[in-house]
Amino acid sequence: MEILIAILWALLIGSAFLPMIQQRMLEAARLRLMEKLEKKRRSRVIALIHRQEQMTLLGFPIMRYITIDDSEEVLRAIRLTPADTPIDLILHTPGGLVLAAEQIAFALKKHPGKITVFVPHYAMSGGTLIALAADEICMDENAVLGPVDPQIGTCPAASILRAVKMKSVNELDDQTLIMADIAEKALNQVRQFVACLLGDKMDAERAQQIAEALTDGRWTHDYPITCEQAKELGLPITTDMPEEVYMLMNLYPQQLQRRPTVQYIPLPYQPHPMRRDRTAIGFTKDSDG
Repeated sequence: MEILIAILWALLIGSAFLPMIQQRMLEAARLRLMEKLEKKRRSRVIALIHRQEQMTLLGFPIMRYITIDDSEEVLRAIRLTPADTPIDLILHTPGGLVLAAEQIAFALKKHPGKITVFVPHYAMSGGTLIALAADEICMDENAVLGPVDPQIGTCPAASILRAVKMKSVNELDDQTLIMADIAEKALNQVRQFVACLLGDKMDAERAQQIAEALTDGRWTHDYPITCEQAKELGLPITTDMPEEVYMLMNLYPQQLQRRPTVQYIPLPYQPHPMRRDRTAIGFTKDSDG
């Protein structure tokens, strides 16, 4: 009986510490992979990856986004990087605070070494603003960026200004006029900041055109800008994504749910030759017989 109780206590204590041990092992695996990528590219690798995560005690999922804490950590990493060392930033985020995103973008722009931003899946809103500071934006062929038009409360600044222009001033209340004034200032500020980020990579006119396209509200704030569209805009886009970036993303798993919404066999398949089946509509695989 005493042995059984001891075993139960050992299992209880082990289950309590198991999540902590697993997290430590996961963090160690991330650091090893980042070190491998740094040696391969001779650069400083910084990961800014936001996933839905689980709170330690209660287990509730929380959403992550760009915060002041993030900007402090990234700025610290940049300060620790020698001036002649390139920086590779792996970016996966829905966006976040404009102040934090602008701080990161400005710090990257000031770094003398080459800046490469890797976008394996998506970098929206503030994430796109950070990416614009890079000398090279390396995207997966299916990855997307997003517009950087400022939002006033829950409304796009550009939409507020359009709505005000459609009415007479006498028909608008003071609060709406104040919001319109703030919206105009926000648009001008972000547009100037984007043009400043792009100014040393292209001529001023082209930089201003891109700044207009990303901020004037022609798209909704969650509109996905593909690789092809980003290239057409004139951004320095490449698609030569290192395999280590994908491997690192696998070490930032999304919070598991009771019932998975996506399932597949996680193995690469070889292409199979297809032949037309004369007895049925469509195609079938070739068989040995």
